[in-house]
Amino acid sequence: MKALMVAGDRSGSGKTSISLAIAALLSSRFTVQTFKVGMDYIDPSYLTGVTGRPCRNLDTFVMSPDELRQIFFHGCTGADLALVEGVRGLFEGAEALGDPGSSADVAKALDLPVVLVINARSITRSAAAIVKGFQAMDPQIRIAGVILNNVTGPKHRDKAVAAVEHYCGIPVIGAIPRKQEMELAMRHLGLVPYLEGKTDREFDQRISTVTGVIGEHLDLDRLLTLARDCPATLPPAPLFAPAASMDLSIGVALDEAFNFYYGDLFDILATYGAKAVPFSPIHDRLPEVDGVIIGGGYPELFLPELEANSAMRDAIREMSRNGTPVYAECGGLMYLTDSVILREGWQGSEEEQSCGMCGVFPGDTVMPARRVVSYVEGESVKESPLGAARFRGHEFHYSDVQLPADTRFAYRLSRGIGIKGSMDGAWRDNTVGSYTHLHPVSSREMFAQFLDGCRAERGRR
Repeated sequence: MKALMVAGDRSGSGKTSISLAIAALLSSRFTVQTFKVGMDYIDPSYLTGVTGRPCRNLDTFVMSPDELRQIFFHGCTGADLALVEGVRGLFEGAEALGDPGSSADVAKALDLPVVLVINARSITRSAAAIVKGFQAMDPQIRIAGVILNNVTGPKHRDKAVAAVEHYCGIPVIGAIPRKQEMELAMRHLGLVPYLEGKTDREFDQRISTVTGVIGEHLDLDRLLTLARDCPATLPPAPLFAPAASMDLSIGVALDEAFNFYYGDLFDILATYGAKAVPFSPIHDRLPEVDGVIIGGGYPELFLPELEANSAMRDAIREMSRNGTPVYAECGGLMYLTDSVILREGWQGSEEEQSCGMCGVFPGDTVMPARRVVSYVEGESVKESPLGAARFRGHEFHYSDVQLPADTRFAYRLSRGIGIKGSMDGAWRDNTVGSYTHLHPVSSREMFAQFLDGCRAERGRR
């Protein structure tokens, strides 16, 4: 197996489109396993969509070195090529003077050669200076090649390529032209998720266009020569050993509105004896399950549809009141409030819109609010459905959940915004809803506690 990382010189360098195209093009020749650095759902949805294999996240701020390696080895099982997409710029992470959370830290931990994407708009010789600076920043990082993006013509390309290869001593394996049709569909929290967009013919055509243009201007065979050869037999990943018996059924909300899940969630559920049962809060009735997980997504774009499925909303509320464990993150938290209110002016609207949700937590969700993108650290309360644990995670939202002053909280944060200052994880009966996104590997003990609670409640019924 071969492995490499595609990283950028900054956010907006074009590494997402380029990584997507590489994964799509190589998947016609090889079995490609993709990874995404950082706590992100949307980029992985694209990489999963074009390869047919769940993209896995890698994050050295959230994960221990052993967890990182086991996720990598587990994901690579049966693959010919491991392709890791970086996050932001190569050295951006959780700290100004340290590596945690950065693409560079993941590259060092897994000994990955890096192909650096440079936004070459309006620069030629300066592209070499940028690459030279990245080479000098950390000698432990092996920058094996360069892809120039936003190139305006042959003269621009030739000058920039000659400068990089002369001054930096590494090959330029692609020069991608600047074209308006190369932009992927965006919205207020980033790209449109792949699951939602794939039913749109124009969306599918745009991905095909991006892939085609990049394929014409990128030397894939040369890229493959830059990848590292990994051992034929990968080390075992005992964290992902399935349980001897599957005695639980856990409903997982999965549709256009709720699709922010890490690929490892379904494996971790299986290691603790739980089978995931996907259901749609928009289209379905609630299946008979022992507990429910409602992830994040874009419920604000499907409010009338969610409100219209009153049978689902009533069933979720009744399940929570009866003590069956329910765990919700971000968009899932919004769905558990009384209503979601979109203020006048939201995405050009001329009047305020309010739609009823599940009413598990008394209070409303209001949008838009301050945009929050942040790592989170904290600890959970022992008596809560997730038990006592220290955790690291991520929050990524554009809403404000307004709950009563007497709301109980399962989390106390030392880093992050949460629902109410340093408090997060609204808690009622055996239901927890939070802005904090937990990774199922690094927070597996909390998920195990949640599943134990599902067993206990089923035994009482």
